[in-house]
Amino acid sequence: MSRLTIDNEYLQTTLKALLDIPSPSGFTDTIVRFVTRELEALGLEPELTRRGAIRAVRQGSRRKGARAIVSHLDTLGAQVKFLKANGRCSVVPIGTWSSRFAEGARVTVFSEKGSYRGTLLPLKASGHTFNEEIDTQPVSWENLELRVDALSRNALDLEKLGIEIGDMVAVDPQPEFIENGYIVSRHLDNKAGVALMLAALKALQKHKAVTPVDVHFLFTVAEEVGVGASSILTPEVASMISIDNGTTAPGQNSDEFGVTVAMADQTGPFDYHLTKKLVGLCQDNEVRYQKDVFRYYRSDSASAVAAGADVRTALLTFGVDASHGYERIHLHALRSLAELITAYVRSPVKIKSDFEETLHGAEGFTRQKLGEEPEQAEQDLSPDVEDETLGPQA
Repeated sequence: MSRLTIDNEYLQTTLKALLDIPSPSGFTDTIVRFVTRELEALGLEPELTRRGAIRAVRQGSRRKGARAIVSHLDTLGAQVKFLKANGRCSVVPIGTWSSRFAEGARVTVFSEKGSYRGTLLPLKASGHTFNEEIDTQPVSWENLELRVDALSRNALDLEKLGIEIGDMVAVDPQPEFIENGYIVSRHLDNKAGVALMLAALKALQKHKAVTPVDVHFLFTVAEEVGVGASSILTPEVASMISIDNGTTAPGQNSDEFGVTVAMADQTGPFDYHLTKKLVGLCQDNEVRYQKDVFRYYRSDSASAVAAGADVRTALLTFGVDASHGYERIHLHALRSLAELITAYVRSPVKIKSDFEETLHGAEGFTRQKLGEEPEQAEQDLSPDVEDETLGPQA
């Protein structure tokens, strides 16, 4: 099953548009509307949950045993915690990220009376005043404050501006698209994942690709705070692949080029058979790939499984340097991932038992090799997993 060609210009243009839309967790309505319009332009009919998670189903030859691809629209950010006597705001993070990366960030704070620009600054920001103390103060959110670019000498001035405790603070992405393919920005996690999913869908639509089962394109709105895909799956979905970032750092095997196939994260191993299938598709389609294991990481799929979804899960990532900071990726990884998605959703369904929620006995259940000779293992595997016959329409 050959991979489809990805429109790189569309991928990058879409990513730029996504980065332009502030969307910290809890403040995602605008980006939900944008992605909904884009899905409609690509010919799908998206459905929205109450909170704004999006499901867009591309029909295949069969409904049961559907496949899902998921990314999240929400990003890191901050929230006003307290109005300070000096006319500035103390803040708390939205999502898990270090205040080290927040220091000096340009931001927008959204109040009932409108939005204001500002900067996140350490409490001791001026070397002319604090001398070497600017280098010795602790790195923590308690040592940061939001300076609003409006007349605000005290807490009363902030109140007059309409700024209140709980107001959302969006951090500027400051994107750079470099001619050699590198992309540097905040919030590439996971707007790059959203962009490549839309690019893969565009390729499928252009080629009028036929898939053996329905494909659910899912976009969640609270992954950074641990909710993820816990409430967006339907019973028809048998397998779900999360698209997210993979950390390129010492001790990790992720790369900014090609696809990084995650074998496990902090919640445990991903599905053996689904992961094996994805690796095989990379090999068959000459998609560069590498494997990695993440210790301090969970994705959309983890929350879905924790919520009780009985689905096979896998995680495909694009390598990100300095994740949850000022991130860097390469277009090669985004394109490779989009190509792999097109190959995966068009590939035959080989585990027939995935068309049923439960089995009566072990007949038709999958097998894993336990040290058999390779020839015998393949022979044992063939009746259950490698049979591509789908049977009657469900």
